[in-house]
Amino acid sequence: MTIQKTVLASSILIALASSYAVAEEQQTKKEKEDMMETIEVSSRGLISYVSATGSKSDTPIIETPLSVSVLTEARIEDLGAVTVQDAIGYVAGLYNGPYGVDTRGDWAQIRGVSPVQYLDGLKSLFGYYNNVRINPYSLSQIEILKGPSSVLYGQGSTGGIINLVSKRPQAETQGELWGQLGNYSRKQVAGDITGALNSDASLTGRLVGLYRDSDTQTDYVPDNSLVLNPSLTWHASDETKVTLIANIQRNESGSSTQFFPWQGTLFPNEFGQIDSSTFVSEPGFDKYDTEQDALTAIIEHDINLNWHIRLASRYSESNAEYNTMYGWPPKFAEDNRTVDRVSYLSRANARAWTSDLQLHGSITTGFIEHDLVFGLDFQDAYTDNDYAYGANNTLDVYDPVYGEATGLPTEADITDFASTKNYQLGLYVQDNMRIDDKWLVSAALRRDRATTNPENSAANEQYATTGRLGLMYLFDGGISPYVSYSESFQPVFGRDAYNNPFVPIEGKQWEAGVKYQPQGTEHLITASVYRIKQENLQVQVNDPEAPNPSGQVQMGEVEIEGVELEAQLAWDFMDVYASYAYNDAADILTATPDHQASVWATYRPDSWGGFKIGAGARYVGHTSGGYGVYNGNNVLLETPTYTLVDAMIGYDWDQYSVSVDIDNLTDKTVLTSCLSRGDCFYGQQRTIMANFRYKF
Repeated sequence: MTIQKTVLASSILIALASSYAVAEEQQTKKEKEDMMETIEVSSRGLISYVSATGSKSDTPIIETPLSVSVLTEARIEDLGAVTVQDAIGYVAGLYNGPYGVDTRGDWAQIRGVSPVQYLDGLKSLFGYYNNVRINPYSLSQIEILKGPSSVLYGQGSTGGIINLVSKRPQAETQGELWGQLGNYSRKQVAGDITGALNSDASLTGRLVGLYRDSDTQTDYVPDNSLVLNPSLTWHASDETKVTLIANIQRNESGSSTQFFPWQGTLFPNEFGQIDSSTFVSEPGFDKYDTEQDALTAIIEHDINLNWHIRLASRYSESNAEYNTMYGWPPKFAEDNRTVDRVSYLSRANARAWTSDLQLHGSITTGFIEHDLVFGLDFQDAYTDNDYAYGANNTLDVYDPVYGEATGLPTEADITDFASTKNYQLGLYVQDNMRIDDKWLVSAALRRDRATTNPENSAANEQYATTGRLGLMYLFDGGISPYVSYSESFQPVFGRDAYNNPFVPIEGKQWEAGVKYQPQGTEHLITASVYRIKQENLQVQVNDPEAPNPSGQVQMGEVEIEGVELEAQLAWDFMDVYASYAYNDAADILTATPDHQASVWATYRPDSWGGFKIGAGARYVGHTSGGYGVYNGNNVLLETPTYTLVDAMIGYDWDQYSVSVDIDNLTDKTVLTSCLSRGDCFYGQQRTIMANFRYKF
């Protein structure tokens, strides 16, 4: 592990030093400024040099004093990613799939904490198990902002956010047809076409569609999907543009995550290792079927050369029919073979209206150039989850026999529980200052009001003020060192064990780093160190004299420190994406590796006449799940380290392309995490996908 860490870190530092020496000889400061104004992505579209997520305005990454990683559409295709969870597997400081292969959603840990998911700058998920899983084919890029980000996005975690950016109409007519076949009986067809809809291109449209019929590595669990993403852009005038983006999606699946016991996964069992394909639920009963209809409107208007307004708003409706059976508690009976299965059925739905109104402006005061953003955003979300439990049934996981379960819940057993209404209103201001064309100061301040079920109690309203301050220096050679401080808040409603109202969980982060875009190259290299402190966490008191003896108080806190290195390197015939991350905390971080390292390289020389080949390796260090009692002893649950290898081979000619993508080439069975409550999760087994694309 130490060798892998040292080699990768050394490689990134060597590339940084050598590229800097070359760049100093190749370009002047003026040429660098010209390049930054005209280039947003690399020549093959694999590297993005601009992101809007860090500052809510299109800003060069090397001029953003925060950690931001961007995956372009070309990068997602190059990696052969078929889910968002797949696509983010090579990003520094991000652990994708901490709970194994899960058809119900895309999970991740950023800097030890689960991030919040956004779509086109607006929060997209409210509640749990009531939303569809967004397909990456409908995205133009994925932007990852690491660390607390409440100052621009409101309530959220200290981990950061993952912002998914939808494909949008283009004036030039172009399109693609894509067919895919794979193991687990995977069959998929997709298409994407865009272009002008009238003679002056004031009206442009785009249609993205996908249909998939597939099984998964878990027996009896499908992964079928129908996606339609029509979009329309109207240039109402030279100053005003309106874009509408619809998402119509229907997914049919089940629960691929099985919550297997420690014994037979992390710890040995006399009957051997539990097969990763084992299905604990019941065929014909198990399902996770979701639907979503959403419409996003983005209106942009230029007031003059220096000021413009942007309004983004989305209304979405989604629902899920969820039937499952799972072993609980997740442990074997005395025979070390059978588990006691809980049967569960739920019908969940969500309706959300989110909006973000921004006023952008540029002014100059003396030798200081100001890029200003004034914003007002709100969230109005309704979630409802009605459910029922049925009888428990046992299952031998080493020799499962299905069809004998009794007492399973039905629609008639569902209890109508109270729905939840959440509101958030936020006012924010940001000033990105360029001083003497060398110093960058980014300052932002925000005030929020968050409310849940306002008709019930005044204790269900909380306020928070968060801020961010960043300082960066732009060297002539393309190096930009920075330091920043940022905050986050997460509402906690209700009262503690002593009848005091809860206050929001607060997150604070100090970060220092350096970003480097070598002149004369397409490389982008970043390095950062950070320290996060999370306060007001809830802990049990078990005080018999308290008004609520089994209640909680807010006195917990956790500190997280880490290092991240990321390099995206591009030459004429080769692209490399390499990363390393180290994560350490005073307390145990569940489902978070201590070390991660990865590298992906694609080689496509002209002399090969269109052939290309790619390969990658992902190293995951020890992942702790806390302490648990096993065989009467209190043991630390720590999954073994592992390295997975991915590969791609393809051939491009004219407008056609064929390729084969293989994830987990050696078909290694790995555990992504084991939790103190008793369950473990398997990672992805070998997955093979053959692709045919026709682009026009």
